Amino acid sequence: MILDPLDFVRIVVGLVGLFIGGDWLVKGAARLAAAFKISPLVIGLTIVAYGTGVPEMLVSVQAALRGSADIATGNIVGSNISNTGLILGASALIYPMVVHGQFLRRELPIMIGVSVSLLLCAADGTLSQLEGLLFVIGLAIFTVISYWLARRERQQMTQEALEFEAERSIIDGRVNILIEIGRVLVGIGVLVVASDWLVAGASNIARALGVSELVIGITLVAVGTSLPELATSLVAAFRKESEIAIGNVVGSNIFNILGILGVTAALRPVTVNPQLIRADIPIMIGFAGVLFVLVLNGRLSRWKGGLLLLGYVAFVTYAFLPR
Repeated sequence: MILDPLDFVRIVVGLVGLFIGGDWLVKGAARLAAAFKISPLVIGLTIVAYGTGVPEMLVSVQAALRGSADIATGNIVGSNISNTGLILGASALIYPMVVHGQFLRRELPIMIGVSVSLLLCAADGTLSQLEGLLFVIGLAIFTVISYWLARRERQQMTQEALEFEAERSIIDGRVNILIEIGRVLVGIGVLVVASDWLVAGASNIARALGVSELVIGITLVAVGTSLPELATSLVAAFRKESEIAIGNVVGSNIFNILGILGVTAALRPVTVNPQLIRADIPIMIGFAGVLFVLVLNGRLSRWKGGLLLLGYVAFVTYAFLPR
């Protein structure tokens, strides 16, 4: 099969579109949340994390409907690995992160548990519609509990702490609701078109080069759809907002499995490549476990970030080796 230059154009335009569309969607959603007085804590863990996860959702759903199950599942597993290894690693190199106790006690164990549940459900080679529905229900429960806990913690904050939090907010309180709704709608539209172009271009190139769609999914497509998370976390690191950076990654990893794979499988049963079950999903779980160990002392330092980055480079190298 001959390479079509137009496929490379599709990938480049798709990646740019995912970044722009994801950025518009996240900004619009965050500003609308601020306008309606939703807690910044909830914005960081849910709205920002879920908003930056929209590219992964659209790519995986489009790929599944096209019959490219390896790209659909590989994209999610690869995105979670790149979120932990590449994004957190790079963010920690920019500015060391302080990890609060609630992440160690709550979100990180949930992320690990969700990752293990994916391995267990995929062990038979298929994610059924029932398992997909259970994942979606699990995400709804997680979101409600996160909102309730964040609201309770906010009520317990002193007035001085609330004023300090308000001063640190990066969102302008003067929000034009109609403009932000338009920003969200345009962002979604750009994401839909960009995800379709990216999947089409990546699938065609993979077939032409004889490279498996699974490798393309867990590397190029995974990094491409993680661009919104990368941009959000790097900006947060530059602004020394470590809780936003790590919260975005952990929330996105949970959303990727429960929300994206859940919705994808609920629409149509998803076949899981044996290579994912045998190696890539366990590697994803390993990255989550290593992250938990590294932040046990409440800090993700630069050398730890470098270690995560090296691990990600090793993973990408391994992905392209014959296996």
